[in-house]
Amino acid sequence: MTEIEYFKPERGQRPGANEDPRLDWWREAKFGMFIHWGVYSIPAGVWQGEHIPGIGEWIMLRAEIPIAEYEKLAPQFNPVKYDADQIVKLAKAAGQKYIVLTSKHHDGFCMYGSKETDYNIVDGSPFGRDVLGELADACAREGIKLGLYYSQTQDWHHPDGFGNTWDFNEDEQDFGDYIDNYVKPQVREILTNYGPICIIWFDTPRIIERHQSQELLDLAHSLQPDCLVCGRLGNKLGDYATAQDNAIPPELQAEIDWETPATINDTWGFKTHDHNWKSPAQLIQNLVDIVSKGGNYLLNIGPDAEGAIPEPSIERLRAMGAWLDLNGESIYGTQPGPIQGEAAYRTTQKGDAVYLHVFDWPADGGIALPDLAASSASWLDASCDATLSLSRDGESTTILGSAEAPKEHVTVIRLQL
Repeated sequence: MTEIEYFKPERGQRPGANEDPRLDWWREAKFGMFIHWGVYSIPAGVWQGEHIPGIGEWIMLRAEIPIAEYEKLAPQFNPVKYDADQIVKLAKAAGQKYIVLTSKHHDGFCMYGSKETDYNIVDGSPFGRDVLGELADACAREGIKLGLYYSQTQDWHHPDGFGNTWDFNEDEQDFGDYIDNYVKPQVREILTNYGPICIIWFDTPRIIERHQSQELLDLAHSLQPDCLVCGRLGNKLGDYATAQDNAIPPELQAEIDWETPATINDTWGFKTHDHNWKSPAQLIQNLVDIVSKGGNYLLNIGPDAEGAIPEPSIERLRAMGAWLDLNGESIYGTQPGPIQGEAAYRTTQKGDAVYLHVFDWPADGGIALPDLAASSASWLDASCDATLSLSRDGESTTILGSAEAPKEHVTVIRLQL
């Protein structure tokens, strides 16, 4: 699996899948919220009147914007509509159990009050408030776990960070000094000043050496032993694997703990012209698909320059939450089900219950399965009153329901083994 292997921790660096108890909450959770937000939400994909291709938060690199010009965004950044409680309550309504916020992305702007640089939202913007601190408080109030994204190699603002070839001469940069005297102090800040952090989500380990990845892993675990470190730390180190963005493996990945980070449209950071929104049905199917193969789904929102969440994101997350209110038993705390590799449905399992998630309801209402030794079949959604029957002939199990799908999006049938 190319999508998983690139960010997969080495065997021997940690216990195997389902063995490390620090991941027990994460395996139960299944569904989290990613938040990509920073000064890149001001240009929102447009620079000097030109639509810049690619994802919104990469505009500085894609347009090769000089630091002196890009820095002018910070004094304009005043997200007066930012409401940490609203974001956390949206995550809860969506059925998401943890949140991961970009504390520093590749453009180098910090969404918290760093003592290592004035290039942060507290000291460098008219907003003057600590976004991360407010989100940490809101998560604590609502019982949602908080994780933090931190770009450890790419930093297009720092003279020794990786990636800015238009302002700096790479031959004159000291990346080792950047890791030791900038990255490590900032990692210490975010893992010391904001209470329990469930995940530190590193990214794009382009040039980081193994000993540097190991030192960051050790630092994170020394500061917060229960904080998980994602596989994008680099050099096959970390506590769990991370798929490529928006990638879902075609097959079961039961031997590792893994997560798919994903977007609701095509971008992570807000772009005014990206209206390619995935439907609620597609997002629910993605969640089911991922969980049925042993993974977690980390689904992104990108607030705009005022701190408001795009309405299409809100609508879709609420639709997912409404589905999970009725069908969450088949998602949270489950394991991959016994039937894999089918296009029309997916299975998850919890104890002696198998949950059949039907994507494409058959026209005749009949579903033929391998024999599961099931004693009964019932709709997971108790409000469904359509008839449902189960028969077995020793080699197969047949479920017969109505000719029309009894529920929209994904219909779930509970099979008792």
